[in-house]
Amino acid sequence: MLYNHTISKVSELDMRMILSIPEGGNWRDIPFDIPSKRLEGIRKTGGRTTLYGRIDRNKPSYTINTYITRPGNGTFIHPIHDRLITPREAARLQSFPDDYIFYGAKSHIATQIGNAVPPLLAYAVAKEIKHYLSSYNVLDLFSGAGGMGYGFKQAGYNVVIANDVFKEAAITYKKNNPNVEFIEGSITEVSIKDKIIESSQKKSIDIIIGGPPCQGFSLAGKRLSDDPRNFLYKEFVSLVDNLKPKVFVMENVPGILSSNAGKTFESIKSEFSALGYCLSAQKLLASDYGVPQKRKRVFIVGTYNMECKFNPSKIFDDEINYLSVDDAISDLYDIQPSSCKDTPVEYNDNLFKSNYQKYLRNQIDVPELLNLISKSLAI
Repeated sequence: MLYNHTISKVSELDMRMILSIPEGGNWRDIPFDIPSKRLEGIRKTGGRTTLYGRIDRNKPSYTINTYITRPGNGTFIHPIHDRLITPREAARLQSFPDDYIFYGAKSHIATQIGNAVPPLLAYAVAKEIKHYLSSYNVLDLFSGAGGMGYGFKQAGYNVVIANDVFKEAAITYKKNNPNVEFIEGSITEVSIKDKIIESSQKKSIDIIIGGPPCQGFSLAGKRLSDDPRNFLYKEFVSLVDNLKPKVFVMENVPGILSSNAGKTFESIKSEFSALGYCLSAQKLLASDYGVPQKRKRVFIVGTYNMECKFNPSKIFDDEINYLSVDDAISDLYDIQPSSCKDTPVEYNDNLFKSNYQKYLRNQIDVPELLNLISKSLAI
């Protein structure tokens, strides 16, 4: 059975727009006689070509974000059907396997999928830094639904503790990772933070992973200690300082490297350097690592009292071999999604059309998948 393959209802106006947009098209294809104040504004000032986009099945998707239930905030219209992609199709484009089930209301599920680190991208990061470690116990902070932690698990790490404040994401994480101790709540709360520290010390944490907000950490090279956006980041730093893991991995948006003319990142480096960590950062494109999606993220790796050189090896050298949307979801084109979020649909587990789909169905593991696609054997 296939879960989360459910239709998102749209308004009559949105459906008129969807019907007017061809595969690979966007807001520019919507006729002027379809009334929309938002479109009027976009036409006057210009707008991203991803807005009101219909997916091109022959290419990787654009970034999957939290707005997959709306047509206007990205490229989420199905390539051949007149509907939005389902949460399951979005999860596949994020590289979650089909048996990773998401729980909660549709909007909560969309948030979980859109905010997740693609597991295959996390896998590439995890494999690259494995030589810094001799044991692999992981504390997964800001875990969300578990994309980053799942990628580390696929790479042979032992995720033992996870933490997030988002209730629905916590349910999803615990259902899919029953052997992980999940500490639900905000790390800004003393009781939650103390529980994380106590449990981590008992379980000998070797590596901390997570994606804390960093937007307000530095402005023109000055630290703003009262900026509320710093609090979660500072708690991440505090836990690294307290637990002294051999390695930490911090994931964030690409702008973190250029923010304030690079001074934000320099401030982050200075903060961790004072704790004894060497930092290395790379901006990674998910489609370079076997994910059928053009998602860009920054990974900052810190190593304790060791020189850090972080540069994961790409699977592909150019865009020609990137996995496409077709590779990810073509086997679902003829399967009608459910209209109810709790109702799974039936599909034939043996009818796959790509090696990537074999991975999604757990018929091959990640190393086998990457070996096949690196040899241009995607289909």
